[in-house]
Amino acid sequence: MPRDGWQWPLLETGVVGAPYLVALLLLLPLRGAAGSLDLPTAVLDIALQLVAALLLVRMGVHLLAILLGEKSWLRGWENRLTLAIWLAIGFHLLGWFGKLESSLDSIDLLPGKATFSLWAVMRGVVVVTGFVLITSLIARTLERRVMAMDAVALSTRIGISKFAHFLLVGLGILLGINAAGVDLTALTVLTGAIGVGLGFGLQAIASNFVSGFVLLMDKSIKPGDVISFTQHTGTSTENFGWVQELRGRYVVVRDRDGVETLVPNQNLITNSVINWSYSDQRVRLRLPVMISYDDDPERALELLIEATATHPRILRDPGPVSRLMSFEDYGMKLEARFWIRDPMNGVNNVRSDVNRRIWKLFRDNGIKIPVSQHEVRVLEPGAMMTRSSRSDSDAD
Repeated sequence: MPRDGWQWPLLETGVVGAPYLVALLLLLPLRGAAGSLDLPTAVLDIALQLVAALLLVRMGVHLLAILLGEKSWLRGWENRLTLAIWLAIGFHLLGWFGKLESSLDSIDLLPGKATFSLWAVMRGVVVVTGFVLITSLIARTLERRVMAMDAVALSTRIGISKFAHFLLVGLGILLGINAAGVDLTALTVLTGAIGVGLGFGLQAIASNFVSGFVLLMDKSIKPGDVISFTQHTGTSTENFGWVQELRGRYVVVRDRDGVETLVPNQNLITNSVINWSYSDQRVRLRLPVMISYDDDPERALELLIEATATHPRILRDPGPVSRLMSFEDYGMKLEARFWIRDPMNGVNNVRSDVNRRIWKLFRDNGIKIPVSQHEVRVLEPGAMMTRSSRSDSDAD
C-alpha cells in the first residue's frame, strides 16, 4: 500500500488504537456476564467508558498528528496530550470535574479587583491549544496546495506558505484567548514586564525570522543553490554545501560529507556568502605550478593545456588557458585556468584530476617541479669574532 495515499494514515491510526480496542472487546463480554449473573456492574460500566474514551482520544490525536505532518510539534507530544485529554474526560465521567473546577477557580493568581484564577489559566491554555491545532492544520493544508503550484517560483511558494502559517497560528492564538474569556486587562503590568523581557531575549529570534522573509523576497538564497561561507572570493570550498530547505529561523545547508548545518538566517544577511549558482553556475578554477629555470616554459604551457583537454567537466567554450605568471626565487610560476559549469558536483575533485595529469605529463616530458631550498650556514664563535675584528681594522 502506498504511504502517500489516504488509506495509510487510517491504517496507521488503527494499529495505534488496536491495544485499546482489544481491551474494550475483553471488557464487553465481562460486562455482559456480570449483568446476566445480577452482579454489580457500576465499576465495569465506568471502566468501559474510560477505555472507550481512551481509544477515541488516542486515535484522534494520532490522526491529527499525521495530518499536521512528520515535523509537527505534536509528534513529540502525542502521548502527553492524549493523557491530558483523557484525564479531563475521566474526571467528567467520574463526577470529579465540578469539584476540581471549583478548587482551581478558588486559587487567585492576581489578588485585587480583577480575578485571574488558576482555572482560568488552564482553561485558556486548553482553548488556545485547540485553536492553534485547528489553524495549524489549515496552514499545513494551504502549504501543500501552494507548494504544488509549479507555475510559481519556489522561493515565492515558500514565502507564501511561511507567511500564511505564522498569520494563521497568530490568529488562532488571538481567537483562543478571546474564546477562553481571559481578561487581558488584569494582566497589563505582568504582560508589560514579560513583553520587555521577551523583547530583549527574543531579539535574535525575531531578527532571524525577519531575515528569513527578506531572503525569500529578494531570492538571493534559494533551495538548490550552492553556497560557501568564506571571507574571500575564488575557488576555495571551505563550508561548501547545498541549500536544502529554507525555514523560518534558519537555512538547512548540506555539505559533501552528508552533514546538514543549520545556519541562522541573520548570518546570511549580515555576512558575506558566496552563491556559486546565483546567476551563472560557471566558475573558473586556477591551478598554480612551479617549473625549473632549466626547462622550456613554452613546452610547459602547452602541457598545461593538454592536461585539461580530456577532462569531461572542463568547458571548451571558454576554453582552458595557461599563463606564465612570475619569476620566483627558485623557479618560474605558471598557472592553468579553466571553467566548469557544475560546481555542485565538486570542485576539488576536478583540481585533483588535473593536478595528477599535470604531474604525469611533466614527468614524461622531463620537466621538473623545483622544491624550495634554503641554505643555512653555521659559523663557529671564533670565526665570527675574527671576521668582526677584520671589519673593524678595515674601517680604521
